[in-house]
Amino acid sequence: MTGPAEIDSSKIPAHVAVIMDGNGRWAKQRGGLRVFGHQSAITAVRETVEEAARLGVKYLTLYAFSTENWNRPALEVMALMQLLVHTIRQETPTLLKNNVRLTSIGDIASLPASCQRELAEATALTAVSTGLTLVLALSYSGRWDLAQATRRLAADVAAGQLRPEAITESTINGYLATAGLPDPELLIRTSGEQRISNFMLWQLAYTELYITDLLWPDFRQQHLREAIGAYQRRERRFGKTGEQVAQT
Repeated sequence: MTGPAEIDSSKIPAHVAVIMDGNGRWAKQRGGLRVFGHQSAITAVRETVEEAARLGVKYLTLYAFSTENWNRPALEVMALMQLLVHTIRQETPTLLKNNVRLTSIGDIASLPASCQRELAEATALTAVSTGLTLVLALSYSGRWDLAQATRRLAADVAAGQLRPEAITESTINGYLATAGLPDPELLIRTSGEQRISNFMLWQLAYTELYITDLLWPDFRQQHLREAIGAYQRRERRFGKTGEQVAQT
């Protein structure tokens, strides 16, 4: 197990993203309903946020609800939305205490009014925080993000505000929901599934992937440290050779 002493504090990834998977399976193993797994996952979220802030991670993005999740049974979706409202309200004082700023990405307008209200209030209250930025990906997917960015970009071209030949990767970045955020350097996925599930398709181009068999409700501070320790032991080449990287 990788402990705190084994982490190089000078090489902490600035942006860590997490696909929090396995809540339903965790509940099923214990004979409970899927919502029981979602409720039990709150401790994992709290510990991950607190440890990320302590380690000096600047941005932590949690894939909380995808656009595809709307296709789940209506009762589960309703329970998730109610849990979201309750959790945001309950955890806002802790976010403030830990100097954490809350923000969100996704089709927020598609969320129930109560969720939008709680999210807006928590975002406003924590705007004064200067430490970790916690990004909740809600009603979000990578394809949705690229589609909405393309629509807005096309509208600006049609209005004569943008020349097609002037469009660069940087231009596209500015139209994505994550505009202003650095690309994730580390993506953690729990439950052992080896896919990115339509998450940040553009932004994950050179992100290091860390997959653990742990189900999300069992994820704790030490597991975040293990993931960051594994990240630090890797050589990030970005298309270069190992020799070229060693020379920089």
